[in-house]
Order: sequence, then structure tokens, then C-alpha cells
Amino acid sequence: MTYKLNIRRITLGLLPIIALVFGGALAATSQTGAPRNVKNIVLIHGGFVDGSGWEGVYNTLKKKGYNIAIVQNPTLSLADDVAAVRRVIRAQSGDVLLVGHSYGGVVITEVGNDATVSGLVYVAAFAPDAGESINDLGKGGPPPEWAKTMTVEDGYAVLSGDAVATEFAQDLPAAEQKVLAAKQGWTAMAAFDGKPSKAAWKTKRSWYVQATNDRMIPPVAEEQMAKRMNAKITSLPGSHVVMLSKPREVAAVILEAASA
Repeated sequence: MTYKLNIRRITLGLLPIIALVFGGALAATSQTGAPRNVKNIVLIHGGFVDGSGWEGVYNTLKKKGYNIAIVQNPTLSLADDVAAVRRVIRAQSGDVLLVGHSYGGVVITEVGNDATVSGLVYVAAFAPDAGESINDLGKGGPPPEWAKTMTVEDGYAVLSGDAVATEFAQDLPAAEQKVLAAKQGWTAMAAFDGKPSKAAWKTKRSWYVQATNDRMIPPVAEEQMAKRMNAKITSLPGSHVVMLSKPREVAAVILEAASA
């Protein structure tokens, strides 16, 4: 596999997802599973980051008396990440609310089908349908600028420090950008080929935090995915890592979902 091919395979669904417009899938979904008031909230990170990105959100939720679990995804494959989340869910007592950022949205789309899941919160996240991967959403589009500078090795990738500063987390202080770039894990590109077997948002209530300054996923694409799910949308002026730049605002959406 050439470097050029790897870059195209990790385009993460930019402009082509807009052109897709999801065809007839924008029709209203039948979300029959009304959310139940829950005390357990499980936070799932995306690619190129780790669970520490949820710290600000965690602190706010914890002060409100919720039991919070942060999953450390291996980001090896969708199956591995789903298994990691399910282990955490089984360790909780009672129903759970799932929150996924970026690629974590794909994970909760699959895990959300579990009976103990009350609702789903997508934070600047991908929300594929059944049998649809991130790479499917971005198929046919040119590689984004940030992808041209990342390092690819043996099917794994990391973002460059410049891309973190200008495309991934442009609204964070420079010192935080540098730490974010330094601690990112190598993300398996195979994860972006993972396809949910069933889209949980078709039967579970969903909320969506749109990052209006996102340079990884176009904000208009986030809006289209949220509308397809019939999710309640909250738009925040933040970068792709809006949970880092706007932790209290993101936490407020999660609290709404948990006490719906």
C-alpha cells in the first residue's frame, strides 16, 4: 500500500459527505427507545487522541453527581473498540448514556444497540448508517490538507504538530496544542473501514454537538448527519476538539440527554 493510497483511505469524510446528502436517508427515523433518566455516562474518544481529552467534561458531569467512565479505545478496529466499550458498560450498574467524539461516533452507533444504553450523544462525530464506514462517507474526495502532512507507518497514522495546531485544535492555546500532538496515539487506518451492523440512532434518542469551526469534518456534514438521525442539534463555535475548548457547553448537552 503506497503512502498516497493510505492518505486517501483516511480522508475522514470531508467534502464528499456533503455531496452525498445521504439520499433518501434524510427521512425521519423511528426512534422508539425513549431515553431513561440515567446516572452512568460513558465517554468514548476518537482517533488521534486519548481519553484525557474528556477531563473538562468529566469534571463538570462529576460535580452533578453522575458516575462517569472514560473508555481508552485501542483504535485498532471497530470490533476492538466496540469490545472495549462493552467491557466498560458491563461494569456499570444500571442504564448508560453513550457519548462519542469523532470516530467514537461510529463506535456508539454500534454499541448503542445494547439494551442498557438509554441514549446517544455525538460530539463533532461521525454517525454512519448500518453497513457504512467513515471511508464510505468520504469516498471519491481529495485528501484534505492536514492528511498530507501526517505520518503513516504500517497502517497506522499520527497527525503532524502543524496539523494539530491549524486544523485539529486551532482554538486551543499553543502549549495545549503541543501536548495534544505529543500524546496522540497511533490510530489504525483499518478503524475507518469499520461498518456498524445496525445503526443505534434509529431506535435510540440522539443528541448532536456540531462544532461550527471544525476543520476535520465540515460543519455542514455534521449538520446533515445530525438531521439524518433526527438528533437534537446544539451548535458550538469550536474546533474539532470542541470538548476541550468548550467543555462546559458540551457537558450541558450531555446533562440534558442524561436527564431527558
